[in-house]
Amino acid sequence: MAKASDLFVAALEAERVEYVFGIPGEENLDLLESLRASGIKLVLTRHEQAAGFMAATYGRLTGRAGVCLATLGPGATNLVTAAAYAQLGAMPMMMITGQKPIRASRQGHFQIVDVVDMLRPLTKYTRQLVSADTIPARIREAFRLAEDERPGVTHLELPQDIAGDDSDAQLIPASHARRPVAESRAIAQAADAIRGARHPLLMIGAGANRKTTARALRGFVDALGIPFFSTQMGKGVLDETDPLWLGNATLSDHDFVHRAIDAADCIVNIGHDVIEKPPFFMREGRRTVIHVNYARAEVDPVYFPQIEVVGDIANAVWQLTEALAPQPHWDFAFFDRVREALVGHLSHRADADCFPMASQRIVADIAAALDPEDIVCLDNGLYKLWFARNYRCRRPNTLLLDNALATMGAGLPSAIAARIVHPDRRVVAVCGDGGFMMNSQELETAVRLKLDLTVLVLRDDAYGMIKWKQSHEDYPNFGMDLGNPDFVDYARSYGVRGHRPSSADDFAAVLRAALDAPGIDLIDVPVDYTDDDRLINDDLPRRAAAVE
Repeated sequence: MAKASDLFVAALEAERVEYVFGIPGEENLDLLESLRASGIKLVLTRHEQAAGFMAATYGRLTGRAGVCLATLGPGATNLVTAAAYAQLGAMPMMMITGQKPIRASRQGHFQIVDVVDMLRPLTKYTRQLVSADTIPARIREAFRLAEDERPGVTHLELPQDIAGDDSDAQLIPASHARRPVAESRAIAQAADAIRGARHPLLMIGAGANRKTTARALRGFVDALGIPFFSTQMGKGVLDETDPLWLGNATLSDHDFVHRAIDAADCIVNIGHDVIEKPPFFMREGRRTVIHVNYARAEVDPVYFPQIEVVGDIANAVWQLTEALAPQPHWDFAFFDRVREALVGHLSHRADADCFPMASQRIVADIAAALDPEDIVCLDNGLYKLWFARNYRCRRPNTLLLDNALATMGAGLPSAIAARIVHPDRRVVAVCGDGGFMMNSQELETAVRLKLDLTVLVLRDDAYGMIKWKQSHEDYPNFGMDLGNPDFVDYARSYGVRGHRPSSADDFAAVLRAALDAPGIDLIDVPVDYTDDDRLINDDLPRRAAAVE
């Protein structure tokens, strides 16, 4: 016989859980004591939302479900945004919440909300544990579903009285399973369409960001020489310095890459997920779109592929590679001109010496200071568009951005998790001042964990993205300006080194020094977005349209 909380933790260890991120409450005390006696590390955070972001990022980087913990009531409700972040972003995560005793409680409805039903729309699986004997099965199923394609979020609620029960239930080991492979006729149909096209193009989406799929795609591109582009969450699956790279579909239309998309007569969509902003708009009769994914396409008004290859993505890509050979009638000359124009435009404003700084200069300086394996973790703001578009990734998961829920507040917690997972890599968190202040308290968590981390706060003293949209719609400036603390003094109050560069050239020097120094550095960077509306909505479309 084993205490239920001990059985629960033993089941977590059997799932290879290394860390639990969260804030326990009194309803979690049995579980907390069982964790103390285990090999699992508890990462105590300052907010449950941040714990969820950390667990989601752990899952994103490892492919194994990250685990976060909260108490009942307000602790559980604070996980909601993180649950949506992981579920929409296909990041494997398992949430644990506590609850009052369910057999007999003398506290009425104090702090009680129906957490299981609250989380049902945001999870793949959510259950209350009503018997200690069901713990092994429930945990195995929670991890199986969290990690299975499409990855996402699961949740278990462990009531206080159940945690203290005894059980002789045995752990359930993971089964050995392989995903079904695509049917041969679907492969043949897709291969015929690619073979018969004159201007085929490859698109890499979030679902392709798996090690085996990346290797298969490398073989596909090397064997066939078909140019490629990616969605924001597909960045880095293939090296973006490759001469066949055509850019990132950061915007929905009118960028250089969209000139290539418009010219393509067949687009092979590898791992596209409609949860991302549309990388392009389908129009009836314009081109053949081939959907290669583990599940059938979720059709919406701008995405309705004519051919679907459903099954294990890596295997499907391998089968297509085997079925195809370069065709003499394939013509990539226009794509070559698009690439040349794009690469030239990526240097636009990269050396701008204005201060407050231009986003493009910030992206260029960070890219120059980091190695290919280093990681940049973005919060959400206008600067994210420039990082997605201008930052050329050479490795998968080296630019962590959220193009699904696109929530603010995830940048710093994500960077903390990235540094925990990859202690041998340099990690930079890039946050707007608005997003940073939503979880800035996690600086203390990073200090307590003795992490090496560089945090950039891009300060425009406003909610800049919405202010930009407001201006673009010809509305007057209203309600978006902020009053910020002195970020240098704020950082120092946590024991973090704070810096405020005085010029664009000074920023580059400060950044390199921070990256080379142990411990945590925060850099307060004033940024100017006032010209971005013209650049994105006038200058960029005009230059892209000029490609002939």
